[in-house]
Amino acid sequence: MKSYQITVQLEGITPILFDRYAGDNTTDLRPEDKMYFAKDGKSLVLPALNIMSFLSAQNTMSAPKRLLDSRKYKIITAGMLSYITISPWMIPFTADGKPVIFDGWNEQITLNSSVARLEKGIPNPKSRPQLDTPWELDFKINMLENQDVSIKLLEDIFHRGGIAIGLGTWRGLFGKFSVSKWIIE
Repeated sequence: MKSYQITVQLEGITPILFDRYAGDNTTDLRPEDKMYFAKDGKSLVLPALNIMSFLSAQNTMSAPKRLLDSRKYKIITAGMLSYITISPWMIPFTADGKPVIFDGWNEQITLNSSVARLEKGIPNPKSRPQLDTPWELDFKINMLENQDVSIKLLEDIFHRGGIAIGLGTWRGLFGKFSVSKWIIE
């Protein structure tokens, strides 16, 4: 099987929201605990799992689910999950090429306190950390050649999905990005 290595850079075009899951539905995290951090406890990162969810989720909105024929997207999402790996595992956020560091709320990392309406109009107030633009993510994709997903389709999913879906929580409104680098090796 032929293997492709792709160097990718995404540039945020809208702010991205964080809402890290605590591991159960009863724990209420402080807003600053809803972000993902590197081992230093200050550098913001995005788990590669979030990119894989963007590419392969079937139970929530993913780029293939949103963009492709409803009769075919499950084959594509399964192919994404089977033949693609992303590194590093924790992808550092940068802003203008410099690491994004959280040392308290500031001009770039703010608190978004919006009220969502649940089914039957029940208000659900929630505070989430928001990383404003500029933000970038640099990572590598390793893709094995396969019959389910072509390299051309993968690139198209990133370009179109970055606008249609984005990353993070409240995808579609927040976390939109453009692909500023796509180099196939």
